[in-house]
Amino acid sequence: MSATENSISLPAEILPKDGRFGSGPSKVREEAVNALLAAAPTYLGTSHRQNTVKYHVSRLRRGLSSLFQLPTDWEIILGNGGTTLFWDAASFGLINSSSQHLDFGEFSSKFATVVQKAPHLDEPEVIRSEPGTCPSPTASTVDTYALTHNETSTGVTAPLNRPAKEGLVLVDATSAAGAISWNPSEVDCYYFAPQKALASEGGLWLAACSPAAIERIEKISSGDRWTPAGLDLGIALSNSRQDQTYNTPSLATIFLAAEMVEWINNSGGLSWAEQRCLQSSGIIYQWASDRSFAQPFVTEADKRSPVVCTIDLEGVDADTIATVLRANGIVDTESYRKLGRNQLRLATFPAVEPADVEALCACIDFIVDALD
Repeated sequence: MSATENSISLPAEILPKDGRFGSGPSKVREEAVNALLAAAPTYLGTSHRQNTVKYHVSRLRRGLSSLFQLPTDWEIILGNGGTTLFWDAASFGLINSSSQHLDFGEFSSKFATVVQKAPHLDEPEVIRSEPGTCPSPTASTVDTYALTHNETSTGVTAPLNRPAKEGLVLVDATSAAGAISWNPSEVDCYYFAPQKALASEGGLWLAACSPAAIERIEKISSGDRWTPAGLDLGIALSNSRQDQTYNTPSLATIFLAAEMVEWINNSGGLSWAEQRCLQSSGIIYQWASDRSFAQPFVTEADKRSPVVCTIDLEGVDADTIATVLRANGIVDTESYRKLGRNQLRLATFPAVEPADVEALCACIDFIVDALD
């Protein structure tokens, strides 16, 4: 870094109050951390089989059912390991034999890769499109369709539409859950980890499951397919019904997620959170459109994510801007490493204050002017 870059100090009056704009792990609300601290003496360091912990698991499950306005016959199940482990679990416990996958970024491609390597499953159908776009599923003879609600690596949000009457629809919602509306009639399993829009920590997966998904899980789990116990969705289902996980979870993760879900529900629910994210992301997209050196990476405005804004830069180095921002306490604005673009990736999850987003844009302007 040059001496000029080293010397850039952002004026205190333009700094955001909170400089966390990471796409995951994301900003955790201070109020949630304080609530965890207050609960710690009787919660942290206790058995996850006891009522104290089960209460917060139940609180999280009930809160999510309310947040998503799920039909009464849907269930929230959970287990350890995050979304990456859920892909493995789904390959054992939700796909009968054949699946179709949409591939339009790093994370949407990973589930397809899991299935391609699974010796007990057929070669999957994979529909690909270039990063920054998203493909549409097509009706097929497969028993499972794998969709992604929000591609975190590229900042693309995809519509969720059931491709056919037959076949389960599994939706990876890790960066969408709690921030983008969805219709349960179009989905059978809406799964996610809580370290993004739900402002918690990682290491946990959660899944909202329809009766059809529950039936599939129970049928496969009771059959002769060998499944590691830690990836057995039947075991996860039976434990979830007791408000616990099969093996020891991170109690802090559960508590923080429950706090965030409760905060969103008390503030106006999913529609409120979605509008808040649209406000914040709209600030960034408008800012980029108004600048000669920036433009939104996703060209179709209706596909631009309200929670992960990817902004291409021209004539100024994005890594330099991210480095200067970090030196001034504004963190995790770097582009997704595998995308390989001169780009900033800025999270606008519900926990992020719209006023801080405005301040972030002012800070980037200041840096660009200073580097000119």
